[in-house]
Amino acid sequence: MTTIGSVAANFTRDLEQNYATIEQYVVEARARGVDFLVFPEAAIGGYLSSLGNHGDTRKNSARSLPPAISLDGPEIARVQSIVGDLVVAIGFCELGEDGETRYNAAAVLDGHRIYGSYRKVHQPLGENMSYSSGEGYGVFDTPIGRVGLQICYDKAFPEAARIMALQGAEIIASLSAWPAARTATAENLQEDRWTYRFNLFDAARALENQVFWVASNQSGTFGSLRYVGNAKIVDPGGNILDTTLLGSGLAVAEVDICESFTAMRAGMFHLRDRQPDKYGLLTEPETADDLAWRDLAHA
Repeated sequence: MTTIGSVAANFTRDLEQNYATIEQYVVEARARGVDFLVFPEAAIGGYLSSLGNHGDTRKNSARSLPPAISLDGPEIARVQSIVGDLVVAIGFCELGEDGETRYNAAAVLDGHRIYGSYRKVHQPLGENMSYSSGEGYGVFDTPIGRVGLQICYDKAFPEAARIMALQGAEIIASLSAWPAARTATAENLQEDRWTYRFNLFDAARALENQVFWVASNQSGTFGSLRYVGNAKIVDPGGNILDTTLLGSGLAVAEVDICESFTAMRAGMFHLRDRQPDKYGLLTEPETADDLAWRDLAHA
């Protein structure tokens, strides 16, 4: 059996406060027997203070941006010293090899090793003004199984999860700083349309790929953003095993990965039953007309 935990919590620019929050949830996770713990996007240094065309989100500007850190830097080492033998996934702003470019990134690690890292591919609402896009998806062997990583808006693209499932992912950790709708926000955020989409994507991605899906998210507020929490663990049948709903907290579920996969995939096995030769349009290069249409649609 494997016990999975997912965090909903608030993270800001105050690194010491972030480390304290990480330690708080690590202590609780250990007490509850968690083997794999997923923290939100931007848990080290916080997310952007707003989205869209804002002057404080320019690439390579230090104003209001999260601190850019390296995988081999002291910030990641500090997290490793906190987590010890607990395997965690955690989000941060990564400094590129050129010493200037920033990436919205995540890593899966424990106190002894970094098993893999990921740079966010899909960027919403002007996020590309602050971060460059990553180049693809990987799946990493860890002590708790094969883990894939994705970040926030990635969950809106079924191809992102599917490519990891095809690489043998057993667990996909989806780390988010997912806010409520910017307009016509619901008075009760649990009923907000962006909360609904967040939760729907989680269940759909788990079910269509028949994997365990672990969604973490920021909670509370930062800058102009109000986060919707709803950290959760979803099983390969799309069933939510535990969730924090709107509040900060830790969702926990004990699962049998091998038994669940055997049961879910004994009959309808979605990966086996694909017909890739029918999906040519998905991999065809975009034409000039496609690009012109897309630009017009976003104008």
